[in-house]
Amino acid sequence: MSITLQAGDKAPAFSAKNEKGETLSLKDFTGKKLVLYFYPKDDTPGCTAEACDLRDNYEQFIKNGYAILGVSPDGPAKHQKFIAKYELPFSLLADEDHAVSIAYQTWAEKSMYGKKYMGILRTTFIINEKGIIEKVIEKVDTKKHTTQII
Repeated sequence: MSITLQAGDKAPAFSAKNEKGETLSLKDFTGKKLVLYFYPKDDTPGCTAEACDLRDNYEQFIKNGYAILGVSPDGPAKHQKFIAKYELPFSLLADEDHAVSIAYQTWAEKSMYGKKYMGILRTTFIINEKGIIEKVIEKVDTKKHTTQII
């Protein structure tokens, strides 16, 4: 399965709990640009590098009118630890049932060392103030992700 969502498409609606147990949905970000990034797992090297790059450039995002929201299959408690450990200034959605990932076509069969499994395709969607996808980044540079976005 590959991602067929592209720039110009209406962003799929979503609703999921964040690290605090609050339900966030796409409509909560109406009027703001949203960086919606999907990543495989909290506190792993690539995912940490990506989150920390976004954290280190957070002021630049805010200045440019962006909100940031991360999505992974990890639960709220794991997200709380990840946010605390790396002082992340944005929320992470707990997509434990993969509903958000499926809607955004980032839940797919992967393979490592010849073993096939289901997992997250590291992908970022830039969604404009009206809920339209402006950009899809499928080849994420975890250490320089901000430069790919802004």
